[in-house]
Amino acid sequence: MITVKNSEQIACMRRAGALLYEVLQAVAREVKPGVTTASLDRLAEAMIRDHGAIPSFLGYDGYPASLCTSVDSCVIHGIPSEGQILRGGSILSLDCGLILDGWQADSALTVPVGEIPLAARRLIETTERAFFAGARKALNGNTLGDIGSAVQSVAESAGYGVIRDYTGHGIGRDMHEEPSVYNFGLPGHGQRLCAGMTLAIEPMISQDDWHTDEGNDGWAVLTRDGALSAHYEHTIAITEDGLPEILTLPGHHWEEDTHGADSL
Repeated sequence: MITVKNSEQIACMRRAGALLYEVLQAVAREVKPGVTTASLDRLAEAMIRDHGAIPSFLGYDGYPASLCTSVDSCVIHGIPSEGQILRGGSILSLDCGLILDGWQADSALTVPVGEIPLAARRLIETTERAFFAGARKALNGNTLGDIGSAVQSVAESAGYGVIRDYTGHGIGRDMHEEPSVYNFGLPGHGQRLCAGMTLAIEPMISQDDWHTDEGNDGWAVLTRDGALSAHYEHTIAITEDGLPEILTLPGHHWEEDTHGADSL
């Protein structure tokens, strides 16, 4: 069942989103060659708990950490480890969620580890543009297909593959609520959107083919051909009129943002 939130509930999600933004920004600042992914996970969990929130990933279906750390060809669900030491030239996707006063926030970004090749930077930037293109379509009266089509258009026009086996999702009291939010689709198709819906839109983009395989640990998802992959996600709220509010990006103003504008 799709849950529609009122203004008070969205305000709660806004507070959760603002905290998660601070957590991910702090973690991203610590990403550099020689750092272990386990140390990033410890930082995320400590910040979340210090602010009276709960890490929503930790223990979810048995997941053993508060943060997902996915390096290079790992698309999502990379488990932090003391043995995983970041190397310059890699890219790292950071995905985190938390619960504050009973309300969820979920967000992800991909960051460089030191200096990275131009092709890798272009992948990261295109994945972010794909998110904003999709989010611009998250309008009262539009459809999920409008979001997916916009994401797909940005990614594929750059020559990239859109991961199809994993999706965004509704979010609220629970981390994963209905509906699934695909990163591909046809305009005008799928679930009709309405004000008060809250969604996690999260393009996962491969530098080449979109097919994936599950890693040996039962969690990590890897590109089948070993190509680099980037991930970018925010929790958004659909408004009565106009563009959505990005709950995990405090201070964002659409009129100042040109991300994805060329996909309209």
